Amino acid sequence: MPVISLIFFGAAALVNFWLSMRCGQVRTSEKISHGDGGNVLLSRRMRAQLNFAENTPIILLLVLALELAGANSDILWVIAALYIVARICHGLGMDADSSKLRSFGVMATMLITLALAGWAIYTGY
Repeated sequence: MPVISLIFFGAAALVNFWLSMRCGQVRTSEKISHGDGGNVLLSRRMRAQLNFAENTPIILLLVLALELAGANSDILWVIAALYIVARICHGLGMDADSSKLRSFGVMATMLITLALAGWAIYTGY
């Protein structure tokens, strides 16, 4: 059973839920039903959630594929956990004009994507 992937899928679902709730909080407080209503904070939070939705499926699939291929589970645990932390940092950092949390989230996501892609290609080859 792909335990790492199952836990990682669950954690990613919780982060997605949290990002959605953050959008909903602004929508409720500002009475915005559709779109971003010109609200900068809502626009940023929506973008953080979409960015998560854009990046996470490929990361989840790479972790699952590597786990099923018998990759080192200790490294997969670290990478999966780091990805979740990075995406939380990115989500929090998107609230500000400039943020070290956002920068960390972006850089970690990019490096994790490259590392998993390379690892998958190497494993498959």
